[in-house]
Amino acid sequence: MRHPRSELVELSDVTDARYGGKALGLATLAAAGFSVPAAFVIANADAAALPSGLEARYARMAGSGKAVAVRSSASGEDGVESSFAGQYESVLGVGGYDELLAAIGHCAASASSERATAYRSAAGISGAMHLVVQEMVDARAAGVVFTADPASGRRELCVVDAVLGLAESLVDGSASPDHYEVDRSGRIVDRQIASRPALDDDEVMAVAAGARAAEARWGMPLDLEWAIDRTGEIRWLQARPITTLPGDLSEMDSTVAGEDHVYTRCNIGEMMPGAFCPLTASVSGRAIEYAMQMVQVTAGFQDSYREDRWLQLGYFSGHLFLNMTEGTALSSGILGNSLEQYSLSIAGRVVDELVPVPPKPFLLRLVNTVRLTTFTLSAGRAIRRLDRDLARSETPSAAEPAALLTELDSAIELYNEATLTHVRSSARSAVAANVLEQTVVREAIRAGRSEDEGRSRAAVLLAGATNVESAVMLEQLDGVVARLAADGTEAKAFLEPDAAEAVVRLTGGGGPTSRAFNGFLRRHGHRGYRELCLREPSWGDDPEGLGTIMQAMLRARLLTGDAVRTVPPAPEGVSRAVRVMARLARAGARGREATKSRMVLVAHRLGLGYRLLGEQLAATGRLPDADLVFFFDRSELPDLLSTDDAGDLIDRAEARRAALPYQARLDFPDVSVGKPVPTRPKPPEPAEGGVIVGRSACGGVVEGTVRVATTIAQARELQPGEVLVAPVTDVGWTPYFTLIAALVTDIGSSVSHGAVVAREYGLPCVVNTQGATRVLCTGDRVRVDGDRGTVTRLDRTSVPSSPTSP
Repeated sequence: MRHPRSELVELSDVTDARYGGKALGLATLAAAGFSVPAAFVIANADAAALPSGLEARYARMAGSGKAVAVRSSASGEDGVESSFAGQYESVLGVGGYDELLAAIGHCAASASSERATAYRSAAGISGAMHLVVQEMVDARAAGVVFTADPASGRRELCVVDAVLGLAESLVDGSASPDHYEVDRSGRIVDRQIASRPALDDDEVMAVAAGARAAEARWGMPLDLEWAIDRTGEIRWLQARPITTLPGDLSEMDSTVAGEDHVYTRCNIGEMMPGAFCPLTASVSGRAIEYAMQMVQVTAGFQDSYREDRWLQLGYFSGHLFLNMTEGTALSSGILGNSLEQYSLSIAGRVVDELVPVPPKPFLLRLVNTVRLTTFTLSAGRAIRRLDRDLARSETPSAAEPAALLTELDSAIELYNEATLTHVRSSARSAVAANVLEQTVVREAIRAGRSEDEGRSRAAVLLAGATNVESAVMLEQLDGVVARLAADGTEAKAFLEPDAAEAVVRLTGGGGPTSRAFNGFLRRHGHRGYRELCLREPSWGDDPEGLGTIMQAMLRARLLTGDAVRTVPPAPEGVSRAVRVMARLARAGARGREATKSRMVLVAHRLGLGYRLLGEQLAATGRLPDADLVFFFDRSELPDLLSTDDAGDLIDRAEARRAALPYQARLDFPDVSVGKPVPTRPKPPEPAEGGVIVGRSACGGVVEGTVRVATTIAQARELQPGEVLVAPVTDVGWTPYFTLIAALVTDIGSSVSHGAVVAREYGLPCVVNTQGATRVLCTGDRVRVDGDRGTVTRLDRTSVPSSPTSP
């Protein structure tokens, strides 16, 4: 086979990638006016057939004794699809023509190495070896800069790594670089530096600014090499696309309702924990937005529902946030509420970042209060109407995609109404619980007790509600496990196979245990972990997940026997008025949990319908796989069905799917002003004596061993009698409450799901610790004081927590 002839190509003549990505990157930088050291290209490099004029061209570059570098620029190298980083050789400090020839031979031969051949084969790339010969910089400092963080996928961060001298020590790993992260405003937001920094702050920001300018020129995130010479000038040595990034984590972000608006993950983070696929955001998220806007409309704070905007919520980096600024209208427009009370009910603290809204005139507040109270207290009629609509509705199941999409759109109307009904019910519950707590705290203070004691008494009064859906669900599942434990043969048959097979066998059995389990699935099979996510399977659809939980419950029961659950006795000396308020609050909790189940049922049906749509589109070749349907915004689905060439839509959806695991690892401050920006949270310092302060949700004092579980997968490691420390818990965590001795959460309130179930099971519970998962480690010994709302670390004997799953 005849190879193309070697030739010299000037950098100014490189206009495309035919001579490799490195040559194109340098040429593009130089053409854009960046300071690039002089260079030329040896195309189709072959040590046995050198291009004519090479010696003269080298002499013009290095005539004054300057050293040069010889670097590979092979076809496909440093491109959008692959980088070839480290696969080919480079030679630095070449100081004469004979050395240049040797360097050319060495670099050209590296194309035939075993590792490079294997890399090309895996990437499906073939092509010639080209070399860049470039003047070396006498570097005072050098390094690399990424215009997006390759580790986290965050595109708002520019990452600068720097070392003294040449950057080769950074590339080969022999030196530990200084590390800087610079946001889009040019502010250094994180730094890790040695005792003798390679750069000052102005130089860091100049490198980042230059890299951002290059990114704008390319239109994509870049990885650039740079050096600062002895005069202080930044010289650019290489530019290439970052090939390891997921999709843009912020691509689907909603518009910020106002730059001074306060957003929080508190409260909404209990209902919608973690990061969510775009379809869930545009269906479940929009249903919550609809419901919350309609409350504002009903109370007279908003003229009409705005379908075109996110007002009450925001969707940023895959996470849903509550817009507290929009919610302050309730504080200013109704009687008996205040900004402080609103802050405490949402975030567990007074949010100083919130700007008070001037109160409305008294008469208007009175009218609004009557309207809102009537709307909230009349939730019973809405629940009965919802039940009738649910009985008439079915899971969308049309056999043809267009008809199925029509069914799904119709079901979303029911979902919006179910969510509004749940919000009305929740408001009734929250109002009753807040009034009860405030009253009991005031009585405690008048009696010379502390606020903490008052909150603890209020939490006890909230316990004991009958027919709370979540507690009933747990009782039924625990009853099935008790039946299994009572029969040694059944217990062994359930524990021996893998979790999924155990559930399948139990479902298909004919005995009383199987009947009880099937009864549980009929009533509660639509529930599960992250149950408002359309993509997540419910318990009824996930035998492995449910089976894993039940096997853990069964092992614990066989080990410890029947668990004795006691509800704390009602406190003495409670007034008749307080007892009435307590009954109303318990009824509110019961109603809230019931409407949540109905809301989840509609979400479950929608999830099944959208999965069927994905399967239909995959079967016809419109989608590469059924799961991808969850990574479209709902508004994009009609185009997906009607467009003959949906390649661009599909590419964007696949990029969003690649981004979701990165989004799931992001942390945010509890409160943000303007667009929420992810942060790397530092563990909060415990108060004096190792005490973490939260809010009491259920009284009692327990000492035990900590199990930190930041995901439901980590909760599978729970052992009987441990203290579960989690960011937040939803229904999917509930079965583990039969194992634990106490519950501690980062966020939450006295009426959050975890608190409600903890009270019904008599588990000491402390919520809203604002970071217990970061302070405590699995294996720590703690005292959980649910009466005072504190967690005290007793020792530091701990074992590493399980790694966080995306």
